[in-house]
Amino acid sequence: MHVLLPIVLALVSALLVAIGTLVRQRSSTSSGGITKRWWIGVGIAALGFVVQAVALGLGTLLLVQPLIVLSVLFALPMEAYLDHRRLSFHEWKWGIILTVCVAAFVALALPTGNKNLASGPTVAYSTVVVIAILVALVVGAKFASPHYRALLFGSASGLLTGVQSFLVKIVTGQFSDGMATPFLHPELYLIIVVALGSVVTQQLAFAAHDLQTSFPAMTVIEPVSAMALGVALLGERTQTGLIGALAASVVFLVMLWAVVVLAKHAAEREGEYETPHVAVEHDRHAA
Repeated sequence: MHVLLPIVLALVSALLVAIGTLVRQRSSTSSGGITKRWWIGVGIAALGFVVQAVALGLGTLLLVQPLIVLSVLFALPMEAYLDHRRLSFHEWKWGIILTVCVAAFVALALPTGNKNLASGPTVAYSTVVVIAILVALVVGAKFASPHYRALLFGSASGLLTGVQSFLVKIVTGQFSDGMATPFLHPELYLIIVVALGSVVTQQLAFAAHDLQTSFPAMTVIEPVSAMALGVALLGERTQTGLIGALAASVVFLVMLWAVVVLAKHAAEREGEYETPHVAVEHDRHAA
């Protein structure tokens, strides 16, 4: 299995996803509507999706998907630049931690593919779990504050994107049996449905709060769901022993925590910006 090429393609995909997402978020209205510039973001993100598909065709979900998390690191400095502010030491610190964890996970896991598909019951159980989680996230978002609404809708979008990546991995494998083979199976058409759901929930997340709140959630849930499906349904495994697997698990958990911290910092920063405004309004009413 090629290793370097899918890694490079995954990094390029992460950069394109970050740029495309940022353009779409900046081009969305407060109600979640879209503008003409939004379609430019769609085109950039679509190119990133194509690059990711090629990477998945050459590598495993366990190799490619963790690298997509780095789109968070690409997006945060760009958003800060557009907001005319500097990233804080806190943001840089956790961004670096995130990068190191991604690199360490890939180095420790050394993932390998497997052509053995899961049994019917496993597929059915996995489908039920995915749907249940998705429904819980969407319903919960309806009753949450703007910050957590963005977080929940972002998580729902990430879950759907992870399922989409899983389906893409299956479709790229089907091409080895002939160019017409993917068109004879449902996975190719399910990608369209899942992608539409991902875009809708992503737009709802954009409308609820700023990019730094929803984008980390989207980005981290995507590899988690895709990798879980890869292990459960495609038989993907790591080449490490017990100690290596435990170390990779710890690194992966720290990676998830880094994303959570970056998202939480967005809410704190937003609160700092809103507090003076609230104080001024209070003084006006008092006067």
